[in-house]
Amino acid sequence: MMISEGIEDEDKWLTAGIAGLQQNAFYMHRALDTNNLKDALKYSAQMLSELRTSRLSPHKYYELYMRAFDELRKLEMFFREETKRGCSTIELYELVQHAGNILPRLYLLCTVGSVYIKSKEAPAKDVLKDLVEMCRGIQHPVRGLFLRSYLSQVTKDKLPDIGSEYEGDADTVMDALEFVLQNFTEMNKLWVRMQHQGPAREKEKREKERNELRDLVGKNLHVLSQIEGVDLEMYRDTVLPRVLEQVVNCKDELAQYYLMDCIIQVFPDEYHLQTLEILLSACPQLQPAVDIKTVLSRLMERLSNYAASSAEVLPEFFHVEAFAKLSNAIGQVIEAQVDMPIVGAVTLYSSLLTFSLHVHPDRLDYVDQILGACVGKLSGKGKLEDSKATKQIVTLLSAPLEKYNDIETALKLSNYPRFMEYLDDGTNKVMANVIIQSILKNKTCISTADKVEALFELIKGLIKDLDENLDDEFDEEDFNEEQSSVARLIQMLYNVDPEEMLKIICTVKKHILAGGTKRLPFTVPPLIFNSLKLVRNLQGQDESVSGDESSANPKKIFQLLNQTIEALSTVPASELALRLYLQCAEAANDCDLEPVAYEFFTQAYILYEEEISDSKAQITAIHLIIGTLQRMHIFGVENRDTLTHKATGYSAKLLKKPDQCRAVYACSHLFWVEDHENNKDGERVLFCLKRALRIANAAQQMANATRGSSGSVMLFIEILNKYLYFFEKGNSHITLDSIQGLIELITTEMQSETVTPDPTADAFFASTLRYIQFQKDKGGAVAEKYEPIKFLVSITS
Repeated sequence: MMISEGIEDEDKWLTAGIAGLQQNAFYMHRALDTNNLKDALKYSAQMLSELRTSRLSPHKYYELYMRAFDELRKLEMFFREETKRGCSTIELYELVQHAGNILPRLYLLCTVGSVYIKSKEAPAKDVLKDLVEMCRGIQHPVRGLFLRSYLSQVTKDKLPDIGSEYEGDADTVMDALEFVLQNFTEMNKLWVRMQHQGPAREKEKREKERNELRDLVGKNLHVLSQIEGVDLEMYRDTVLPRVLEQVVNCKDELAQYYLMDCIIQVFPDEYHLQTLEILLSACPQLQPAVDIKTVLSRLMERLSNYAASSAEVLPEFFHVEAFAKLSNAIGQVIEAQVDMPIVGAVTLYSSLLTFSLHVHPDRLDYVDQILGACVGKLSGKGKLEDSKATKQIVTLLSAPLEKYNDIETALKLSNYPRFMEYLDDGTNKVMANVIIQSILKNKTCISTADKVEALFELIKGLIKDLDENLDDEFDEEDFNEEQSSVARLIQMLYNVDPEEMLKIICTVKKHILAGGTKRLPFTVPPLIFNSLKLVRNLQGQDESVSGDESSANPKKIFQLLNQTIEALSTVPASELALRLYLQCAEAANDCDLEPVAYEFFTQAYILYEEEISDSKAQITAIHLIIGTLQRMHIFGVENRDTLTHKATGYSAKLLKKPDQCRAVYACSHLFWVEDHENNKDGERVLFCLKRALRIANAAQQMANATRGSSGSVMLFIEILNKYLYFFEKGNSHITLDSIQGLIELITTEMQSETVTPDPTADAFFASTLRYIQFQKDKGGAVAEKYEPIKFLVSITS
């Protein structure tokens, strides 16, 4: 309630002040219009008296000041016109000093002083010195700051700078410099003094008000940076030492932070580089509460950008030993500020690392030195709980990856892995993901077992459970995405040397089998396929002539694969394991290793019998088994008969009749393998197809018994297509009579009233008949072969 009342009172005072100002401005304008200098000065002084108030906050005072400023610009124009009409500027300068109150008098003096300098009736340095000294008459912080801000504003284009019209024998750049520095010093003193005005309970409010006024002080530094005559030598010998002296001596944390930031932002990068030692020497002298990490970070950011702007400037960095100076300064600041939070230290080292990567990209020792210093700061702290600090560490560790686009470079840094023990599990995962994404993005190939070992130590946050109590926080979608990234990473591990590649595979196997059962379905398949790639590279190779047991050979790799797939039984992931066994069996077939291939098939069959109970999974599995077995050429008669007999037996035992039928007619391909004459048994093909027909017929009878309709004829049409396939391939046991009989059966069934209408089946049958007709139309031997087949229905196109 008291705050709102204070604001209302302030608004009333501001309104009253504006009203008084406008009223006197009105009379001043009337005097100006009639060229009445005496009244113009009288009313302008009364108008400016409104700025003597102490009741307004800086924000409200600024509003009043800007209105007065606009009126003073008009008054200045009037003074210029007066001098043109013959009025002496010196007389004007003396006349305004008769104003009754000091504040209006000084505003008028600054206004006339601007005209005085422009008239060149006196040396600019004398007028400037006079004005800056007289402004000391106002020691109230707010009023003094705005007065000196006005002085700076009206004189900034009238300084005796190089190339300026105000430069002369008596006026030099040093005079301009002295004026701005003196004004800056006095303004900074007023600004710092504000904190001591008023009761202690309002300190927070005063600090907020001071913060609002900081730009008034900072504008002086901007003016300094715009003086053309301030070269590097003058900046190093005069400007920077004088400004830093004021910064250090004021002992005010707000002023020190803001002014250091101003110095960094307004002066040129090359000046900072050449005066780095002077600038950095001030840092340890600042108040402990100053946010020095941000100041130094911004300095290093500017220097990094400067280094990145052109390769031509890099020798300057080497010449001044910028890295050593920055590194020493950061060490001194961290040592001096014993209470600096971890995030502050990490931020400083992160900025230094960015600087080093820009300026010295070839100096890995510098990178490792920075990482080592940062790890030293973390030692003894345990797992970091500050999220800001861990975020900065991720930024720090990501910088080398982004610069070099090569994880192998990061693996050379001895201090890089040491950070992982200080990161919580969540951040470990984030960092691991950053590393993996870097590898995938840059398609980096990790080519030695030692590097893989080091890499997997870095990304252990994703390949093993660091905390056993994560079930409550488990997010399946995130987990799946993370493990998919790990799977893609495993595919990036490769070496052309079989021996080294086998070592890589063994290293990966060791890590992923220790990673917990949840991860195995994601990480085992890429390892298996990477191993099979190696097997195919070794295809046809006999066991090592040297007999060295460590030598990479297909048999040894297959043993390793068998052990790896067995681990999936703990998940369980029987369907995935079955697929992988079949893949390995096919690879063993290509290597002419019959016992190995038979063993993989045996394992697949055991899984099918003991683990896969879901009917849909059984259908998929049996078709995978049939498809793989059909491509196998290595098996002898006995082994092949055993495996095909099992496959047909599984097919006939599926739960649903249609599934049985399709699996059984698929088994017909096991007895007729193209390009393998010893695997062509037409009689057994016919047996499978007849058995499929019986099952299809039984399916129709069951449908008729349960639903009152005989169901679709789709199965018969599918079997007809199988008959046509083997007939075309030259199987003598598939006769025209059997094909003709099937066509007649399907035609009759489709015309029966008990058959359920099925547009898909109709279209399929019509397409099949069109194919037969197409073969007839070919002419020659093919046409003769198909000619006896008759259609009982017309073929629609």
